[in-house]
Amino acid sequence: MIAEKIYTKPATVAEALELAATYRDDFGYVAGGTDVLVNKFQGTRDFGCLIDITGIDELKQVSCVGDTLRIGALVRLDELKKHPEIREYLSALILAAGEVASPMLRKAATLGGNVLCENRCSFFNQSEWWREAVGYCLKCEGDICIATGGRKACFSKFVSDTAPVLIAAGARIELQDIDSYRIEELENIYTGDGIHPRNISETALLTQIMIPVQAGLKIAFRKLRPREAVDFTSLTTAVALNPKGELRIVIGGMDPKPVVLAGLFSDDHEALIKKALAKTRTVDNDYYSRKYRREMLRVFLEDSFEEVGKG
Repeated sequence: MIAEKIYTKPATVAEALELAATYRDDFGYVAGGTDVLVNKFQGTRDFGCLIDITGIDELKQVSCVGDTLRIGALVRLDELKKHPEIREYLSALILAAGEVASPMLRKAATLGGNVLCENRCSFFNQSEWWREAVGYCLKCEGDICIATGGRKACFSKFVSDTAPVLIAAGARIELQDIDSYRIEELENIYTGDGIHPRNISETALLTQIMIPVQAGLKIAFRKLRPREAVDFTSLTTAVALNPKGELRIVIGGMDPKPVVLAGLFSDDHEALIKKALAKTRTVDNDYYSRKYRREMLRVFLEDSFEEVGKG
């Protein structure tokens, strides 16, 4: 741990990566701060050095280059609706972003931050004194998953609302690191391990999200949560249908990673729903019970098949 807290604000990606290399043992990137700072106050994560990347203008751009829609990682969730390219080619992303947290938080939260949102669990995301009283779980250096009683796996749930829509649309992401650069399918960065939910190095920066423009693509979005504002998802679904009749189903809030299924609209819908239910590793670590969330998954998928199939 760095003895004195350090705050830095680079103006370029190169400067940010240089700072990450200098403080790599004890630093964190911060943009909107809606995840990082909450974790700090809850005592679940803290850093000796914060690298504020909000001054990097190159990460705030939106453009359509050829057949690819490019969205900078620092575009605020509330700003997505202001861009005509997004409204025309991926309006479902605007809908999903509008369901994240509250209006005030959406003015601070970024698309990149939501895509990389930390997994959550009702037994972990509590105050430090609460966790100490109940007992530490696998995600905070304990030896047991309190939700399941198991000692081998953490089932903290994947809670991004925008990532399911992006994955359904076939999004890729650009990652820049100290000594590497790669473009990766978005769905491939999620590991399914609740403790280490992403296979991205600590120093890597998500710089932009790239979505193929698909004429005629329809995406139905659904979200379950106790209140219309603030609450993280208990279940998110995105169902995409392209003009060829190909379906892509993405489920969040029911597993440590997004659950992705592919099929055809002509396939038996009941069989697709059963496959989705079988693939999700849902446990009782949420406001709603496991049983209820699985019932709502069926409802969401049935409604979404009907929505994308219209016309």
